[in-house]
Amino acid sequence: MIPASLGPGPRQLVTREHLQSLLQPADNAELVKRIHALRAETKATWGKMDSAQMLAHCLTAMRVSTGELKLKRSLIGLLFGRLAKKSLTKPEPFKRGLPTAPEFVVRDRRDFELEQQKLLELVQDIGRRGPAAFTREPHPFFGPMTDGEWDLLQWKHLDHHLRQFGA
Repeated sequence: MIPASLGPGPRQLVTREHLQSLLQPADNAELVKRIHALRAETKATWGKMDSAQMLAHCLTAMRVSTGELKLKRSLIGLLFGRLAKKSLTKPEPFKRGLPTAPEFVVRDRRDFELEQQKLLELVQDIGRRGPAAFTREPHPFFGPMTDGEWDLLQWKHLDHHLRQFGA
């Protein structure tokens, strides 16, 4: 059982064998293993970030999903967020080159080991806490989100960037 990606409300569970989840112990463990496999010197197969910046970027998105980082809704999100969310909550992996909000862009140098450890801790914490880990606040671009939508988007986002670095 994992949270429904498109359920009518938060904390509703349905069987979705084909979708992976931060909340499923085996899927969470797979992400942890993939994050551990990253190295500071690993080069991206696409994009501009180095591996430490990618970890910091993913950590920022995860902190928004838990409510630890609060960002204001953007006008463009208010206008187009629901449509974008509908497209991104489909089972397919994220495509390369999707736009990134300025708040999620990491340009400065980061400490790889520190970013890796913080991301590992947050991924594992979400797995332990379950659906309660996700905020009730709207996403700054996509708007209101169910637990299943937060879960699905965070898993897909991490998967996208781990694939970017061959992990």
